[in-house]
Amino acid sequence: MFENFFNSDAILIIAGLLIPIVGCIIGSATVFLLKSDNNAPSQKFMLGFAAGVMLAAIIWSLMQPAMELAAEKDAIPWLSPTIGFLLGMGFLLLIDSITPHIHQSSDSVEGLPSKLKKSTMLILAITIHHIPEGMAIGVVLSGAIQGGDMITGATAIALSVGMALQNIPEGAVVSAPLNNMGVSKFKSFLMGSATGLVQPISAIITMLLIDGTMDIFPAILAFAGGAMLYVIIEEIIPEGQSGKHSNIATIGAALGFALMMILDGTL
Repeated sequence: MFENFFNSDAILIIAGLLIPIVGCIIGSATVFLLKSDNNAPSQKFMLGFAAGVMLAAIIWSLMQPAMELAAEKDAIPWLSPTIGFLLGMGFLLLIDSITPHIHQSSDSVEGLPSKLKKSTMLILAITIHHIPEGMAIGVVLSGAIQGGDMITGATAIALSVGMALQNIPEGAVVSAPLNNMGVSKFKSFLMGSATGLVQPISAIITMLLIDGTMDIFPAILAFAGGAMLYVIIEEIIPEGQSGKHSNIATIGAALGFALMMILDGTL
């Protein structure tokens, strides 16, 4: 059913780019409902949920197809995916090292010295999260458009829906802390929603850069996977495990992983 519906490249691209933004808007809207306490059980659950969804997406939407595509090309199945994976980790390490940003559970500034406002640096922290997620969407959309058995339109939509699901907690962990800093709830909602625009922009840039490069597609898929894994290990897991209610973050991660696994298998 999904294969037939998403048989138009234009429909596939539009849906793949817009679906994740919906999740970010929904998540940012929780500022009107939830408390802005960083250690609240709801915040911890959502952080863990985002980590679980992203981890499952890395495995089944990026790394597994990368390995299978490499094997299909009669290459050493682990070589190009491993190189791409490590380059992706290194790329996010570089971005993380030079971009001034701050996390909701910390007052210490990471990246290059800056005189930016704390709220601005919090937004930059989430922007870093969205870059590899957008890259992953762009890579999978490109693979689906260029054809192949490993990556289909349904695969791309499954990943976009997964990104939308994990964008709900990511939107929430932007808007709620901004409100806690004194920003109005409506402005916090708008700023949190706006961070979601990074994903389609990153996806479009990625699609333009890799157009016609199917020979190195396994490495590109793995590159996006490595970049996303960096965000999980460096940013989301430490946030979820800091302070109180870390076990709730772990439960959220398990549920997010299971849901993305079901989603990927169903679509």
